[in-house]
Amino acid sequence: MSIGGAVRNAGRAGGGLVRRARTEGTWLASRRGRADLALFHEFAPPPTGGGHQFLRALVRELQARGISVELNKLSAGTRACLCNSFNFDFARLRRLAREETRIVHRVDGPISVYRGFDDGTDRQIAAVNKAFATATIFQSRYSLEKHQELGLELRSPLVIPNAVDPAIFHPPERREPLAGRKVKLIAASWSDNPRKGAETLEWLDRHLDRERYELTFVGRAPGGFERIRAVGPVDSEGVAELFRAHDLYVAPSRDDPCSNALLEALACGLPAAFLESGGHPELVGEAGLPFSAGEELPRVLDQLVEEIDERRGAISTPSIAGVADRYLEALGLRQA
Repeated sequence: MSIGGAVRNAGRAGGGLVRRARTEGTWLASRRGRADLALFHEFAPPPTGGGHQFLRALVRELQARGISVELNKLSAGTRACLCNSFNFDFARLRRLAREETRIVHRVDGPISVYRGFDDGTDRQIAAVNKAFATATIFQSRYSLEKHQELGLELRSPLVIPNAVDPAIFHPPERREPLAGRKVKLIAASWSDNPRKGAETLEWLDRHLDRERYELTFVGRAPGGFERIRAVGPVDSEGVAELFRAHDLYVAPSRDDPCSNALLEALACGLPAAFLESGGHPELVGEAGLPFSAGEELPRVLDQLVEEIDERRGAISTPSIAGVADRYLEALGLRQA
């Protein structure tokens, strides 16, 4: 083995020892603590994608109700635990979990379908679910049925969609009339995975009618654009401001179980042109129109413009309060 390889291996081993030492320290401290709910999830600093955004909104809602939430630890007096997909330390939960704790597993994906390749993550999630979970929360009916189609049976499944923070994502007080100007389209993604809509965005970049429409993309672009206006990642408040300054949302992602960006756009009053895939149809309902290929978008966009008032009126998104109620019920923490 090379010196460099030995150093890397020693570093990994050292990192594992540090993690185990921290977990043992947390275990000792947790014997004296208590919270209403433990959340196991590794948050990334904002701006970040949908899972982080939703869980932050959920925690804010729960804390506003006086529910105490501890992060990545499970104290002796804590009755319930919510763990998120594969985005947490399995070994840490295994060390801290107790038989009397109700553990609910929030599941994404299937990851292999969403990413377009199978690296074993779904099987790992299923193993964790079998080992720990009392119940499983899927974010859409699509996600539940796709797991079942792949033979991934998870414990006591429930479908609870995501929701957004209404203090941030809400319609504007007034809108600029469409007459005499271009229709403003917007799309967003925090991942540069090509399945987030690269093919559709490339088609729009080449073929969108520039006399009638302009398109803005916010987030991490899956490729370079020649005509689409690209805005890099911005925080939630910035995203909401951008959404409120536009007319229609384009949701081009494929096999997306519950797109938070789509929910945020709808909450800001934007009807959507959405790829007929994943959980999009469940989220949009009558507040938009589907397409299956870029070539269909001119017709879909023109129809949405003609029906924009009716489509805006049909927008109905889950409230964070209602979603929090359902999470509390699943966790056995429903308030009177």
